[in-house]
Amino acid sequence: MEYFGLFFLAVIVEGVITYINQFFVKGVLKWEMVFSILLGIFVSVAYGVDMLAMVGLKTSVPLVGSILTGILVSRGSNYVFDLIKTLTSGRGGMKTSK
Repeated sequence: MEYFGLFFLAVIVEGVITYINQFFVKGVLKWEMVFSILLGIFVSVAYGVDMLAMVGLKTSVPLVGSILTGILVSRGSNYVFDLIKTLTSGRGGMKTSK
């Protein structure tokens, strides 16, 4: 589990850094991205969603998991689905119902 947790954290950090790099395009703040992040964080904190806790990574700092989850959620459903697919591919793949 510790390798899976390390991989999961690395993917989250990479996603957050990529998102932060996209904040400014040609010196102009993209308000849509800022709003998306704030909304994602608000919804994740309000509903207590914590993807890190879901995979067994607990934190001693309250809300960190929900905030990081909110940032990931703000990137959109395709990003979250691809993240889940990537993380589960080495563990027998993701099962989908028809």
